[in-house]
Amino acid sequence: MTLWSKSWPRFTIRIMKTNILRLFTGILFAAALNWGGSAQAADTTTFKVGDKTFTRPAAWQSVTMAAPSIRLADFKVPSADGKTNAEIVFFQFGTGAGGSVDANIDRWLGQFAEPKDKLNSKVEKVTVGKTAVTYVSAQGTYNSGMPGGPTTPMPDSGLLGAIVGNPDDNLIFVRMTGPKTLVSATTTDFKNMVESGLK
Repeated sequence: MTLWSKSWPRFTIRIMKTNILRLFTGILFAAALNWGGSAQAADTTTFKVGDKTFTRPAAWQSVTMAAPSIRLADFKVPSADGKTNAEIVFFQFGTGAGGSVDANIDRWLGQFAEPKDKLNSKVEKVTVGKTAVTYVSAQGTYNSGMPGGPTTPMPDSGLLGAIVGNPDDNLIFVRMTGPKTLVSATTTDFKNMVESGLK
């Protein structure tokens, strides 16, 4: 028997041990990555507007906006049966821009065909942490479209808005519009989302 033939089994065993060790190390490394990824994976339900980070319900679908856009975040809210949708849009125009809280309330209510006293409108002011939030709701025929442009009357619509910030802040404007039953059913989730960025 030659020297090579005598050393071959030991050489083979050594290679096998090395490969097994590498395989085991690789498995541990992959498991560690997976474990870490589960804990650190990007949460796609969170999004930033200005210096605030909000959390939306997972069922709400993010809408890709064409650039440039004054919309900082845009979501589609499906109904339970999937037959209708509401839309939620976030705006921020800069400190002192975009108008006052009262001016925006009047502007939103003015987008309905009916006079303000026929909209069953409500205004609610709360404070979350140290931040003021003004909620606005209304129901009627909503004239969908850009201000000053053509509009489409949408009967039986609801509006739920939030104006976030104190008087000297860079206010954040959040507006949901859609079928009134869906907007009404989504009120709690909407408020939870708005206030998630203020705690």
